Amino acid sequence: MSRPSQIPADVVSLADYARHAQSLLPAGARAYIDGAAADGLTHRANAEGWQAIRLSGRVLRDMRGASTTLELAGLSLAHPLILAPVAFHALAHPEGEHATALGAAAAEALMTVSTEAGVTLEEIAARAAGPLWFQLYMQPRRKDSLQLLRRAEAAGYRALVVTLDAPVNGFRNAEMRAGFHLPEGLRAVNLDGMQRPEAASRPGRAATFLGLLDSAPRWEDLHWLIAQSRLPVLVKGLMSPQDALEAEAAGAAGIVVSNHGGRVLDTLPATAEALPRIAAAIGGRIPLIVDGGIRRGTDVLKALALGASAVMIGRPQLHALSLGGAAGVAHMLSVLRAELEVAMALTGVAQLDQIGPHALWPQ
Repeated sequence: MSRPSQIPADVVSLADYARHAQSLLPAGARAYIDGAAADGLTHRANAEGWQAIRLSGRVLRDMRGASTTLELAGLSLAHPLILAPVAFHALAHPEGEHATALGAAAAEALMTVSTEAGVTLEEIAARAAGPLWFQLYMQPRRKDSLQLLRRAEAAGYRALVVTLDAPVNGFRNAEMRAGFHLPEGLRAVNLDGMQRPEAASRPGRAATFLGLLDSAPRWEDLHWLIAQSRLPVLVKGLMSPQDALEAEAAGAAGIVVSNHGGRVLDTLPATAEALPRIAAAIGGRIPLIVDGGIRRGTDVLKALALGASAVMIGRPQLHALSLGGAAGVAHMLSVLRAELEVAMALTGVAQLDQIGPHALWPQ
């Protein structure tokens, strides 16, 4: 694993990228990228949840032919590291999503493009060298959601990832204190011309119950969307086994266990806590992906041991992007992959499908 020449020599982990990003990013962009809802308890719990789990080391295991490859939603992937949907990559680098997609392809990683990208989904797909998924926020009007779906299908995206856990924004206090606003010229261009939900104004009241939720999606909307899609539809933002079963019944091709990186509702449990409960409910019938606080290859192994097929990486992609552009993203992913390979070697598992609870030290 080589380090690109523009990456400082002291960058050897995802934490190093985060540290450098602190000094590189403007205060407002830093507050947006790294901020969390309210007191940030869930955001911190995500990382702490993985750190609290112990691995069970094994020796003299047969590791011939070891591999990190897997099949997921019709794709053959080199490893289980997926870039999560993150909005407005141009906050971290002038080439924005194009640079991230280039870095992902160089690291053989799947990228999930956000509805709130600063570049059209068609432009990203036209220049991308690797496979892409498209993340969708369902819109107030079904025709707008359908338009986004059809555009993703036509552009060659390989799956749709529908995010359900943010019908309204959380109170991200760090952003509020920083007075964050998008720079001029940066906007969610994929939503141009689409109707936005409107809320009444009333002194002393949040807008949430004053009209914003009237157009929020419901289960019947998810059933409708899945029926319309020619792509596999994965459902993101589930923390409840009951919701996971509802999504499976609706025809979801997979579930992303996620609390939105702690950015929406504070004091939710860590995803490391929710994952095994959802895995028990789903019983392997459809694949699970998990995100939230994954910063080491050992975290990836732990997630797979608890029932995930793959993981998503959110904030670190913008940390790496801010420091090294496409090369930074590729290096960050290669570091994480190398850490996973070492963890597999030292726990004695040669293939991803061999990773199970036996790889964890009993609680």
